[in-house]
Amino acid sequence: MDHLNSDLLRTFLAIADTGSFTEGAARIYRSQSAASLQIKRLEEIVRQPVFERHGRGVVLTPAGEQLVPVARDVTGILESTLRELTSDDLHGKLRLGIPDDQSRDTISRIVGEFAQLHPSVELNVTCAISSGFPKAIENGALDLAVYEVEHLHEGVELLAEETTHWMVSRYHDLLSRDVIPVALFDRDCWWRDAALNSLNELGRPFRIVFSSQSVTGVAASIEAGIAIGLLAKSSQSASLRLLAPNEGFSEMPASKLVLANCKTANGPAFTAMKTAIRNAFNTM
Repeated sequence: MDHLNSDLLRTFLAIADTGSFTEGAARIYRSQSAASLQIKRLEEIVRQPVFERHGRGVVLTPAGEQLVPVARDVTGILESTLRELTSDDLHGKLRLGIPDDQSRDTISRIVGEFAQLHPSVELNVTCAISSGFPKAIENGALDLAVYEVEHLHEGVELLAEETTHWMVSRYHDLLSRDVIPVALFDRDCWWRDAALNSLNELGRPFRIVFSSQSVTGVAASIEAGIAIGLLAKSSQSASLRLLAPNEGFSEMPASKLVLANCKTANGPAFTAMKTAIRNAFNTM
């Protein structure tokens, strides 16, 4: 006799929660084809479909809706039991800074892995623009922080590196204007300095028409056709295009994502968090 197993149920929940085989598979670190095979196997066991196609995604069938609460209960009990069996004696409090432009999946990997292994450690996570993180590390307000720099310096560990580019909406001709509208970050940081230096080298009149503390805000203004702006390559959406050197925009410096810690931070919990952060960025 066939039986439901937790692996099938986890895949089912990931797809149900995202409404997409592609996004659901990514959430559990599987290929789309592997996730599809698991759902096919699940439907063979319950002898009826659990999803039906809807536009570019999927929706639950009545059988799928009936299965959701059961799947949550089963996987929840298993995860709780695993935490109890594998948890250690680590205690204390950790103050962590993570840039708000990092994806929710990355943040979930960091916090989720750590919390599952070390449930007795209290986490205080600051998710914000990272320009203030170096000062917070220096004065001891944060134990660990992930932030972006243009140049590496002593005491930081490189996690990832990404190119930056000027971008503009594909559907708005902003470069034909006499004065180019620009979106910038509204705090002092190397991104803002690099953008202003590039604009001065361009030799054309420009005006800052939009400022934001967040990458989301700057990207939204560019997509809306309000302004051009400087973003990391990973922030490019289908509605944005890169501005090229033949349009007067030279190559921009790469952004280096680094990990730094307060000099007084130490102990097993601190070491475990550094490992969780490294693991999260190694899977990107």
